[in-house]
Amino acid sequence: MPNKILGPSRWTTLRGLVPVPFKRFPGFLTEMTARYGNLFAFALPWRSYVFVNEPALIKDILVTQQHAFSKSLGTRVLRLLLGEGLLTSEDPLHRQMRRIVQPAFHRERIAEYARIMERDAADFRDRLVPGAQFDAHAAMTELTLRIATETLFGSDESAAAAAVADALRLMMTEFPAMLTPIGALRQRLPLRNTRRFWRARQMLDAIIYGLIARRRSDAAHRGDALSMLLESQEAEREHRPSDEQIRDEIMTLFMAGHETTANALTWAIYLLAQHPAVDERAATAARAGDAAYIERVVKEVLRLYPPAWIIGRESVRDVTLVDGSFIPQGMTVFAAPLLLHRRAEYFANPHAFNPDRWLGPDPPPFAYVPFGGGARRCIGEEFALRETAIVLSALLARYRFELQPNARVEIAPLVTLRPAGPVPMRAMERLAGFSMEKVDVGSSI
Repeated sequence: MPNKILGPSRWTTLRGLVPVPFKRFPGFLTEMTARYGNLFAFALPWRSYVFVNEPALIKDILVTQQHAFSKSLGTRVLRLLLGEGLLTSEDPLHRQMRRIVQPAFHRERIAEYARIMERDAADFRDRLVPGAQFDAHAAMTELTLRIATETLFGSDESAAAAAVADALRLMMTEFPAMLTPIGALRQRLPLRNTRRFWRARQMLDAIIYGLIARRRSDAAHRGDALSMLLESQEAEREHRPSDEQIRDEIMTLFMAGHETTANALTWAIYLLAQHPAVDERAATAARAGDAAYIERVVKEVLRLYPPAWIIGRESVRDVTLVDGSFIPQGMTVFAAPLLLHRRAEYFANPHAFNPDRWLGPDPPPFAYVPFGGGARRCIGEEFALRETAIVLSALLARYRFELQPNARVEIAPLVTLRPAGPVPMRAMERLAGFSMEKVDVGSSI
């Protein structure tokens, strides 16, 4: 007989999660995992959940029995901004569009994008004012926004596309409330934030549809992702996506291409500022073109602060997992890499920032999933890794970063794992007169 999954009472769940469950998940899940183990069920009056923190069960959900699950409510809410892109669509549309989008992320295309990343990272580095305070998260968002527009659109549209920052900020703020029963009502009321969100989306739509129209009238190939998508559209016989579908894919790539990388870079600078020995070694690696060490630094940042901190699905039928646990139809099933990546069974001294842990044996499959897994694994994984490594190499070779005294940096578990507020930093030059000609930032990863 299938095994019933145990968990806390409804009263314990309400006390731990109300008023905004999504924001309180990390603390609640940590407490309940200590009490019930790495698989437990819990329920709110409007939704029932199963939390999975076992690699073998996560693989079962994302790979072996993937067709028993659809995208979760949280992902469906994202359709308000992203439409039916790769992140939010279901099969067969997802499978068709992934085939069309894939050429934009082939290795030769990533190499072309890397040159843009190198140039923009160098420009950002040269504009930093040594000793002046700046918000690391805002700065990384600005930089990755510029890189995303140039690689996706073939031109720097970051000034016009700043509308996306406003739309994303509003989406991030409103997202936890959208997952509650009152969330659907809020979307229909003429509230200030609701009106601002739809205005921002309309502005962004106008930018993207305008780019699509101009690119269709311009036969020149720019080597950007939008050109690749339009060319693939012409070559695709089975499925020829509309301009609306192209818009949804570009919007998805745009959001994922700068939001998650900005977060990863911010957390990297934050961690390095607190670990001088790792920071010095990373600087030496950046100057020497030691791609392997920079790669380990990036992997370790993504272990501790995975931008995609939660992965959700919804059971479309009754499911019995590989361990015999029973999940009824209609349950929200999710894993949290934020907790999974800190399990001591797989990562010794799991809360320590130690890039050299990656010199040892790899953890079991699906114990480390910063980009998800299975057929829906992030299509832009190599793009994100390359960008993070290039930017870090460019910055660390010249600067060390100091967190402002008494600064309190906390996580904001929203759509992605953002800092809860500004991350005040100062960039301090490592060596006066150091020549960047010695640094091959393009060699990373």
